[in-house]
Amino acid sequence: MSGPPVRPMLAKSQEEVPAGDGWRYEPKWDGFRAIVTRDEGGVTMNSRGDRPLGRYFPELVGLLHGQSAATYVMDGEILMVANGVMDFETLQLRLHPAASRVNKLAGEIPATFVAFDLLEIDGRDVRPLTTDERRVELERLIERLGAELAPDGPAGLHPGPALILTPRTDDLTVARRWFEDVDGVGQDGIVAKRAEQRYVEGERVMVKVKHHRTADCVVGGYRLARNGDGVGSLLLGLYDDAGSLQYVGHTSAFNAKERRELREILAPLEGGSSFGEGRSPGGPSRWSGGRDTEWVPLEPTLVCEVRFERLQGGRFRHSASVVRWRTDRDPKSCTFDQL
Repeated sequence: MSGPPVRPMLAKSQEEVPAGDGWRYEPKWDGFRAIVTRDEGGVTMNSRGDRPLGRYFPELVGLLHGQSAATYVMDGEILMVANGVMDFETLQLRLHPAASRVNKLAGEIPATFVAFDLLEIDGRDVRPLTTDERRVELERLIERLGAELAPDGPAGLHPGPALILTPRTDDLTVARRWFEDVDGVGQDGIVAKRAEQRYVEGERVMVKVKHHRTADCVVGGYRLARNGDGVGSLLLGLYDDAGSLQYVGHTSAFNAKERRELREILAPLEGGSSFGEGRSPGGPSRWSGGRDTEWVPLEPTLVCEVRFERLQGGRFRHSASVVRWRTDRDPKSCTFDQL
């Protein structure tokens, strides 16, 4: 199955779960998207950006390699399931550079692979097939491999090493129940596909509806825009029980006019203590990619309401987005309790 790298089919964001005939719904998992290829040369697992993942998850490679003979290209997600919930923080620990550590973690905290689409089977390209037709092909492959067919819902997942077919429904009521995560599994939301959709690499032809929450945060600092012309991002904080402002994340995506206006608004507040006693924005690291991580502290007097997707380790997983300024809020009232 040599050839150019496989690009996963993508999804565009939408605020509501789409309704109507012809929609197929699946949980949106909170893990690492991966394309798995099994051919005469063995098993490879690559990320959405075509980075090799197999070396970090030898227990999954071994599991897939040891199953019944078949060649395929499969699309899915690598998850960490512990105590009935998904654990992204623990999953990240698996990306360790030392082989000895990787092998130790593979035994202690094995991963699960959830399969949700099929691109090729036994040399046959199934991308041109519809969503429903590919699902039938994927179910047959899962049975042939002796792996696990889809549980009734997200709560049916379990710790690995395992290969499990993702749950799917065409019932909007069930999809909304999954989206609301009533079982507390921790999935990211819902993915919706049209029944007649073929697999289109690299294009946003699916729909994803992710969980969004809001919080009132204190603006404790800012970073300059890359060109130095105004504010690039606001640094957000919440007060803990001891009264210390703890850094929880940032918000950006301002246009040029907004960046300059923010700089003028924040200038009188520069030089404050803000995160001095609590967790502060990080400095340079292997994850910063050489970006400037210097920041300007502010007097913690401004409050803004932001929208975010998920907390991880007491911080926002991704950049938050500003909803509005909250001039009515006392900064000291912006605590972790609201989360």
